[in-house]
Amino acid sequence: MKNQTACCSNAKLPITTKSEKKEHSSLPIAIIGAGPIGLAAAAHLAKAGENFIVLEAGPRVGHHVLQWGHVRLFSPWQYNIDKVARELLEENGWDAPTPEVLPTGKELVGNYLLQVAELPQIRPSIQLNTKVISISRKGFDKTKSANRENIPFVLYIETQGQTEQIEAKAVIDATGTWGQPNPMNSTGIWTQEERSFENQIFYGIPNINGNEYERFIGKRVAVIGGGHSAINTILELSELNEKHSDLKITWILRKNSVEEAYGGEEKDALQARGELGTRIHQLVSSGRVQVYTPFRIHSVEKNESSLKLSGDLNGESFSINGIDELIVNTGSRPDFSFLSEVRLNIDAATESISTLAPLIDPNLHSCGTVRPHGEEELRLPEKNLYIVGMKSYGRAPTFLMATGYEQVRSVVAYLTGDFESAKNVELDLPETGVCSINLESTNKDETCCNTTNGSC
Repeated sequence: MKNQTACCSNAKLPITTKSEKKEHSSLPIAIIGAGPIGLAAAAHLAKAGENFIVLEAGPRVGHHVLQWGHVRLFSPWQYNIDKVARELLEENGWDAPTPEVLPTGKELVGNYLLQVAELPQIRPSIQLNTKVISISRKGFDKTKSANRENIPFVLYIETQGQTEQIEAKAVIDATGTWGQPNPMNSTGIWTQEERSFENQIFYGIPNINGNEYERFIGKRVAVIGGGHSAINTILELSELNEKHSDLKITWILRKNSVEEAYGGEEKDALQARGELGTRIHQLVSSGRVQVYTPFRIHSVEKNESSLKLSGDLNGESFSINGIDELIVNTGSRPDFSFLSEVRLNIDAATESISTLAPLIDPNLHSCGTVRPHGEEELRLPEKNLYIVGMKSYGRAPTFLMATGYEQVRSVVAYLTGDFESAKNVELDLPETGVCSINLESTNKDETCCNTTNGSC
């Protein structure tokens, strides 16, 4: 044992020279994801005169947003635009949208995100069709500690069928969670059966009045989920049902009663969201939607050409047969697979940044009760690596787009040496909050809107 101690105490530690530090300081800050939060980070870095690169896996900026582009947000333009991005746009003659108007996802991309991406300070730094497959420290795996914080990051990327490496002095992960849906199973487990029936299962909000129009005609369609994504889906299906009466709608929830899904209706601080609650209430009352709640799904299986869901309804074994199409709106989860060689602190329950977990726990909070937070709360054991935006919240549905903008403002301030500004975290929301905090509900996680339907 003594020999081991002597050996280790005499080991040479890696030393970073002054010239190497200078070289590292000229490296870019890598932003992963060109959605609203990633592009906001780019705007703040551009204003600070910082070298950066934006890596987007999709073929265009706002790629995930466009997947729900037909859905209208609950929050108006004034809460969907980052302040510094607005400043840079206006300097370039941007004609801003009317602040009070509610944009669709497509409008958010076309009238805002694409405009930010085309700014001369930002456009040269965006790489599309570039997927980050892993991140580490140059020459170090996760276990090496000596001088670690002074070693640059290396990002392994796939682009045009080739694997390349990019060095960066800091990394901002703004990849979100949209591409990682939760399964229908109430235990949160993906089963082989669910994956094998993917041709009859849609995750997210299908464009029923657009390219998915023909898919649901004459079918029995089951929508799984108790949030606003599910409500939006059912309302669009009901419009299709008015033209094609052979379409049958089934709604499956885990709530104790369907009334919990209606929210505040006319009491909601956001009129558009309140109207959703009123409309779904009326639709259910009319008998046009068959509701099963609380129904917890345990398995799905094929029964000839249709699907059969088995589980428990009100604590009793129950099955629903004859389903032609399933639409799953059960939320999403973060992807940490490409972060396996960096040091994280992820909460075991929410899969959020652990420091954030008590602030955003959906068992305790709705969007409106989450206090502003910034760099300090987002700090990871891996220095100069930050997870921001929806991904920082893990599985919690309490995220606000405006919160993400404040996150990146604080993080960029810290990375560029403005430590005082990084600490002064504020969130500019209407007095009532973008998400209601006073709606009567026993399921507070479902009173909040989500990334597809509002600024949450």
